This record gives sequence, structure tokens and C-alpha cells, in this order.
Amino acid sequence: MPRFAANLSLMFTERPLLDRFAAAADAGFAAVELQFPYEHPADAIASRLAAAGLELTLFNLSPGDWAAGDRGLAALPLRRDEFRASVATALAYAEATGTRKLHAMAGIASRADPQAQAAYRDALRYACEQAGPRGVEIMIEPINVRDMPGYFLDDFAAAAEIIRGLALPNLKLQFDVYHRQILHGDVLRGLEALLPIIGHVQTASVPGRNEPGAGELDDLRIFRALDELGYGGWVGCEYRPLGRTEDGLGWLQRVA
Repeated sequence: MPRFAANLSLMFTERPLLDRFAAAADAGFAAVELQFPYEHPADAIASRLAAAGLELTLFNLSPGDWAAGDRGLAALPLRRDEFRASVATALAYAEATGTRKLHAMAGIASRADPQAQAAYRDALRYACEQAGPRGVEIMIEPINVRDMPGYFLDDFAAAAEIIRGLALPNLKLQFDVYHRQILHGDVLRGLEALLPIIGHVQTASVPGRNEPGAGELDDLRIFRALDELGYGGWVGCEYRPLGRTEDGLGWLQRVA
């Protein structure tokens, strides 16, 4: 079975963020991921990781002002300087925490807008150029517009075209099973076709974005397929527990 990383932005939220690291380790996780770590200093995150014996597999670049509706900056031509500053901040956190994968959110923009397209490609080139010498990969993730209306990157084929077109060695696809099922379905064939460019996988049940096994997909079959395909990375558990986090971890015990 794949190796699973708890997403501490959605799991163990019964506790303050800095206390979730120990909780994840106590629940049997060897790794975690975060959406946005920036509310705490990088050294505080690093200290909790070390104390719990955990690896931080991935986190996102700053999305901009989330409360004001920002959902990333990469495809926004007028936010270029802010995006570049966010790359520097994220890389500093990555260095402090040993993280080797960063997700660059695209933002709210039209994929039909040539200026947004150009800005997105320019932003990804810049991020990859800055991250490459540090051994860090940049992820792009298609996100469904039911959950995030107007999101620029809402198609897996478009993401693959961008990755292959830019041909940057450290630009990879973040394959979220939840978003894939809502956008296109055909999860198993999608994994097989896109495996050469996949840098990270995430999972949640569909349609509720809850624990694996709580929705319409055969999540165990998907995990087995990842093994069969030779995927060796982490699978981020980016889901919202239906109740207390620990009470919903029976799926993890079943696949262990």
C-alpha cells in the first residue's frame, strides 16, 4: 500500500495547529502535509516535526488574501511581484522544514485569457528556476470549480499540456483523486496515463471530501492501483473527517 501523509490543515483540527503534529504521529502517520503553514514561524513548524519524528511532504505557496477571495497568484498578471515574493517565503519554509514539494496555486482567472496563460507560464518558470537548485519540486493541481468557482486550472489535460510544454524537470502534477473524480472521472486510467508527470497524490472520498471509503469510489482499489503502477511517493490525506479525526481512521488500519 502507498505511504499516507495526514493533511494537518483538515485533520486533527480538534487541536491547535502546532499540537496536530504529535497527534498525527500518535495516530500512526510518518508524514504530514499542510495547506498554508505561514501563521507560525518556520522554526516552530520544524521543531514540532522533529519532536514528532515526522516528514513534511508538501505545502502551498501563499494564495494571496484568502479572506478577500484570492485562491492563488500564479495566473494573475498584476500580482507578479507578490507571487515572486511568495516563492521566496515558501522556499525559506521549505529549507527550514526539509520539504521538497511546493504547490503553486493558479488563482481565479479564465484559461481563455492569453494574459493569464502567459502570466501562469512565466510564474511557473520563475518558481521552478528558484526551487530547482534547492532540490524542490513545484506542483500544479487541477481543482474542481464546484468547490472553487472560477479557478484557472480546472482540467487535467490542460495541466499535463502545460507541464509537458514547459518541460521543466521540477514541474510536476499534483493528482488529487477527489478533484479528478469530480472533473473527469476515470481515476484509474488517469493515474496510469499521467503517472510519468505525477509528483504528488492526494485522496478524499467523493462527493463529501471525507475519509476514504465514505463515498462513491473504491478507494482501496485506487490505492492498490498506485502500488501496481509503481508510485513511490506519499498520498496526502486531504479530507475533512466526518467526526473526531481518530474515530475515522479505520480505513488506515484496513489498508496497513
